[in-house]
Amino acid sequence: METTSNNIVLVGLMGSGKTTVGRRLAHELNQDFFDTDHEIIDKTGVNIDYIFDIEGEEGFRERESKILENLCQMSNIILATGGGIVILPKNRKILKNSGLVVYLCSSVDQLLNRTAKSKTRPLLENSSDRRKTIIELLEARDAYYREVASYVVDTTGKKLHEVVNIIIRETENVE
Repeated sequence: METTSNNIVLVGLMGSGKTTVGRRLAHELNQDFFDTDHEIIDKTGVNIDYIFDIEGEEGFRERESKILENLCQMSNIILATGGGIVILPKNRKILKNSGLVVYLCSSVDQLLNRTAKSKTRPLLENSSDRRKTIIELLEARDAYYREVASYVVDTTGKKLHEVVNIIIRETENVE
């Protein structure tokens, strides 16, 4: 896949490890790390739940698109994206041209475990059946993640350093 920058962009469902892997990857590669969700919080001064409550998912997705567009104009960054960033076609187009896109996938059980105590995931917080919600989100988004991905890493049962090393090896193959 030909890209316009040497960024590494992480996509995947909530709980797949994008932020954790991204931070470690940035440290290992001595690159700057950004997280679209954190950037939205920094720019608005409010949490994502609040944005969902006031503007709805559509308002949040519009903010997310603007942040993505700005961040993807940078070079040499590691970028963790929000789980729903692939929903909008314009975001998928941006992602495909933004560097090495790595889809971090995981089993439903692992995603449930990783998100069990989270209070900052609006799509799960309002769900009476978290497992069903995760399955539905995965079914709705998996094809989009695969569409934009240069590479897929299954994080199920893997330690952080294993996932990071797999991605580093893949970046060496791309160069």
